[in-house]
Formats: sequence, C-alpha cells, structure tokens
Amino acid sequence: MPQLVFPDFPPQVIWLTITFAILYLIMWKAGLPAIAGVVEARRARIAADLDKAAALKEEAAGALAQYEKAMTEARERARDEVQKAVHEITTTSATRHAELGAKLAEEIKAAERRIAAAKDQALANLGSAAGEAAAAAAERLIGKRIGAHEVEAAIAAAMRERA
Repeated sequence: MPQLVFPDFPPQVIWLTITFAILYLIMWKAGLPAIAGVVEARRARIAADLDKAAALKEEAAGALAQYEKAMTEARERARDEVQKAVHEITTTSATRHAELGAKLAEEIKAAERRIAAAKDQALANLGSAAGEAAAAAAERLIGKRIGAHEVEAAIAAAMRERA
C-alpha cells in the first residue's frame, strides 16, 4: 500500500494540499455560485408560489363572501315570493269563500221559499183532504152526508185554534 510508505508521505501531503486548494478555488469560483443561483431561484419560486397561494386564498374568500351574499339575497327573494303567493292565495280563497257563501245563501233562501210554498200547498191540500176524510168519517158515523161548506168551516176553525 503506497499510503503506508512513510518516505513518500510528505510529498503526498503536499500534493494533497495543492489539489485541495485548486479544487477549493474551482468550487469557490464556479460551483458554489451556480449552486447559490439554483438555491436562490428555488427560494424565489417558492416565495412567488406562496404569494400566489395567498392571493388565491384571498380571492376564494372574496368569492365565498359574494356567494353567501347572493344566497342570502336569493333566500330573501324566495321568502318574499312565498309570502306574496300565500297572500294572493289567501285573498283568492277569501273571495271565493265569500262568493260561495253568497251563492249558497241565495240557494238556501230559494229553497226556503220553495219549502214554504210546498208547505202552504200541502196545508191547502191537507185542508181539502181532511175535509173529505172528515165528511166520509161523519157520514159513516152518523149515516148522513155533511155539506162541503160545513166541513170547510169546521176545518178552518180547527186550523185557527192550532195556529
């Protein structure tokens, strides 16, 4: 092994020192500036990316705020539209209810008039039917026919007593 040959040791140390100095100078003048440039460019790119990310974050926050504002406005408009529709439906319903109530009231009055007329007619018919029945019953009981005027007078008197 040549490293362990002690008489050759001092020249090896000298050449080692010279080679080290030359490599050191080359690295100092050429290598380190190139590495420093790459490191600086990388630092600048990272800083630019961080700045861009911060700007995008602010833009996203602004877009989110604008979205929330738009959603709030849309909710308010929707609530107003629903209230308007409910009011219109309520008004329309009340109007239709009133119209239907008036129509039904008219129909009820007309029905009451028809019932009253039917009642009057039935009472009039009842009087004649009652007269005929009373005349027939009296004829059977007493064996004599009673005149229509007498029967009508008796029924009218009975009706006055009931009324």
